Amino acid sequence: MNIRDIPLRELKKAKTKIALYEAGISFTHDRMFKDVLLDDICRMAGISRVTFFKFFGKKEDLLVYYMRVWLTYRIIEIERQRLRGFEALRSVLRSLAENARTNKGIMPSLIAFLSEMDMHCKMPELSRAEVILLFPGDEEAGSKCPNMFALFKTCMEEAYEDGTLKPGIEPEDAVPFLISTFYGGFLTSRLYGSKDVMSFYENHLRLIEQ
Repeated sequence: MNIRDIPLRELKKAKTKIALYEAGISFTHDRMFKDVLLDDICRMAGISRVTFFKFFGKKEDLLVYYMRVWLTYRIIEIERQRLRGFEALRSVLRSLAENARTNKGIMPSLIAFLSEMDMHCKMPELSRAEVILLFPGDEEAGSKCPNMFALFKTCMEEAYEDGTLKPGIEPEDAVPFLISTFYGGFLTSRLYGSKDVMSFYENHLRLIEQ
């Protein structure tokens, strides 16, 4: 996949969409996404409200887009470093914990948004131009819609094979626990007023890691 093969119009559309996404997420560094005004997002991106709705059905779709991009980066990182099992899982949780320090509003905003839905958000498909712009050099991995449930299951299957998953725990049974850990560990750290999110994740992982 080469950027020279992308029609200019498609490339401009992708740049506009990414600009809106980046503008929207930038506001969550110090506030909840629900408190971010759509007009402020459009103003920062230099794009009109009319144009915004050509790319996103509602403001909250930017959160889903963020999850799509963030999780894809994590999968690419796992593949590059050839991580598996609990090492791969920790790389995902560590990234989230580190990101929470600089982007204070994104995770609480995602949790609040997901709590209003009946299921985990469906990851959006990306155009060829979006993939090239967002994941240069990793277009093949970037073009695939990430699935957190599948990723965690793979990690646990690898842990089972490596003998690092506690006896009596099946990989598929560990997945719901890890989804709860992913969101719940973060919330628990907030309830305790701690900035060390990773320590709460480690407390959860000890329950299933041998």
